[in-house]
Amino acid sequence: MKHFLNILILIALLGFAGFSLAEPAAEPAPESVSVQITTTPTATSVAVTPPTINKGDTAWMIMATVLVILMVIPGLALFYGGMVRAKNMLSVLMQVFVIFSMMAVLWAIYGYSIAFTEGTPFFGGFSKLFLFGITPDSVAATFSKGVYIPEYIYVAFQLTFAGITPALIIGAFAERVKFSAILVFMLIWFTFAYLPIAHMVWYWAGPDAYTDAKAGETAAATAGFLFQKGALDFAGGTVVHINAGIAGLIGCLMVGKRIGFQKESLAPHSVTLTMVGASLLWVGWFGFNVGSNLEANGLSALVFVNTLLASAAATLAWSAAEWIIRGKPSMLGGASGAIAGLVAITPACGWSGPMGAIFLGIVAGALCFGACSSLKSMLGYDDSLDAFGVHGIGGIIGALGTAVVASPALGGTGVWDYVANGVAEYSISTQFISQLWGVLSCIIWSGTVSFLAFKFVDLMIGLRVSEESEREGLDISEHGETAYHI
Repeated sequence: MKHFLNILILIALLGFAGFSLAEPAAEPAPESVSVQITTTPTATSVAVTPPTINKGDTAWMIMATVLVILMVIPGLALFYGGMVRAKNMLSVLMQVFVIFSMMAVLWAIYGYSIAFTEGTPFFGGFSKLFLFGITPDSVAATFSKGVYIPEYIYVAFQLTFAGITPALIIGAFAERVKFSAILVFMLIWFTFAYLPIAHMVWYWAGPDAYTDAKAGETAAATAGFLFQKGALDFAGGTVVHINAGIAGLIGCLMVGKRIGFQKESLAPHSVTLTMVGASLLWVGWFGFNVGSNLEANGLSALVFVNTLLASAAATLAWSAAEWIIRGKPSMLGGASGAIAGLVAITPACGWSGPMGAIFLGIVAGALCFGACSSLKSMLGYDDSLDAFGVHGIGGIIGALGTAVVASPALGGTGVWDYVANGVAEYSISTQFISQLWGVLSCIIWSGTVSFLAFKFVDLMIGLRVSEESEREGLDISEHGETAYHI
């Protein structure tokens, strides 16, 4: 344990040192997502009327943040926990719980600054390390000109995304990895995979920067790499799901299969708890998707409907596919289908119409079922809880499908032009290329960082528990307690 803590401290110090060397200290530039309003006139400036913050928007964002926390603890923990064997239940609960807590602290120390301040197209800056300069009066831009929310609640809302994404990864290699190895890996992956991709996809100068064509070009030049490419991701199809899914796939390949894989029963110990977890995820996902609009308005209502319909359609599609192929529909399949639909609609939820959401849900439910059964069996990898099959495959389906369902000709909203203040001309093929940029960039970036991080951890402390510990169960061998006393 002492060796592990020393490594953790060393990585943190090296990370900060590397960031410091990468970018010299400078005066903070005007930020894109967060905006400080000067209200005191000086000799060279005139007083500016601060923007009015709508209390309804603020109240909704607080609620949305709580809902996303509910998704993780206890939602994701129970969803994953029910799918492992009883001897590993607490290990999964502990992993999700501690990962979320660790990411929350890292987000406040340096994550928010790297993801959501101006820097390069790939990494943000350091002007808000330790949340420096953020006060109760600081504001963050939304997607409407002149509309803001308190920056603190924006920090907290985005913190929950940073918290759940690494936790999704553990489903790919559950029941066989050291707790210490998971924590070191998550520190590295969060820093060098999650934060850069969040910056590439979501960082922009905010709508008020687009006053005319020239100002729009200037603002766009400061945005993240994939934002500049035109990739659409309303609530995290690439940033969260493809990112985590690819990391999970790399992890399960490098860690290897569980003892007894395809030789003995590795069945879930409680589909009941998995169903409860899936239900909490479904409810919490309304905070995840609807909250990503940052306002309580008509578009939020559309996102709510899309989220509901896509998940329902995917549940039916997965169950139908399983019924046809295996002869019986299962509760585990229904729960997995619901999550697949939620994953697929996540990038598209603010641009799709309701019928497009149903379409995405049906496609995701059927194809994710195929990925979690036929593809996994055919290729022989042990993605324990189908992290890649649901989040990786579902995220890719949703990201590419966004190009189709966003089309106004097919009931979508189209993409807003902040210079013209109207819906821009839309081309499915052009948008599909932009989406492909997002998908491929995420796969390559996350795959590379994940491979290097897993390799580093394996060399330093080892990834996998001993055969004896794996047979005994990680609850006892890693945590010294058990979930059930029967």
